[in-house]
Amino acid sequence: MKKQLDLTLYLVLDPLLCGGINGMINTTKIAVSNGVTAIQLRSEHEFSGKDWYYAALTLKEALSDTSVPLFINDHVDIALAIDADGVHIGQSDLPIDVARQLIGKDKWLGLSVTNQQQLKAVPWQQVNYIGIGPIFPTITKKNATVAIGTEQLTELVKLKQCPAVAIGGIDENNITNIIQTGIDGVAVVSAICGKKDIQQATLSLINKIKQVK
Repeated sequence: MKKQLDLTLYLVLDPLLCGGINGMINTTKIAVSNGVTAIQLRSEHEFSGKDWYYAALTLKEALSDTSVPLFINDHVDIALAIDADGVHIGQSDLPIDVARQLIGKDKWLGLSVTNQQQLKAVPWQQVNYIGIGPIFPTITKKNATVAIGTEQLTELVKLKQCPAVAIGGIDENNITNIIQTGIDGVAVVSAICGKKDIQQATLSLINKIKQVK
């Protein structure tokens, strides 16, 4: 099935919160069937390269009959090995032009930005979307930068030249304020990963997004 770049509700998988690789697969299937529009495998934990490869490969298979794309965070090698739909990189990862050269022109490429200086330096012709954050304090990302809040997010949204997704501490209690900034979508981790009722958690977020849009 043809994939779509829809940032509305972007799920970043955390293997610890989800309960390992099988937990990530199960979470993905339920979340996607209830409205999640993009999946990212974020490899920040102490898994081996082989583990990440098989996790990514299994996720790709789980998404094969959907229009939802799979992004690999940081690891261009794994993205290439499984022919993922795209890659997401941070400010300290490979330079954008190098990442683009490696993955080719047909894959989607996302870049994280935190402030106006980083946003102004984005090579817009090279990226398909940006991730802005962290918006609120978060415990799911190691070495996360200081939260920027919704006011700064609003200013950055005005300056962006491509689609953008907000990330960092977003949940059902604050997602409405995030969507009201004009952002294209929201990325969540613990708002879905690790929840007892994945279906209800996903539907709650989707309904709040729809109420604003």
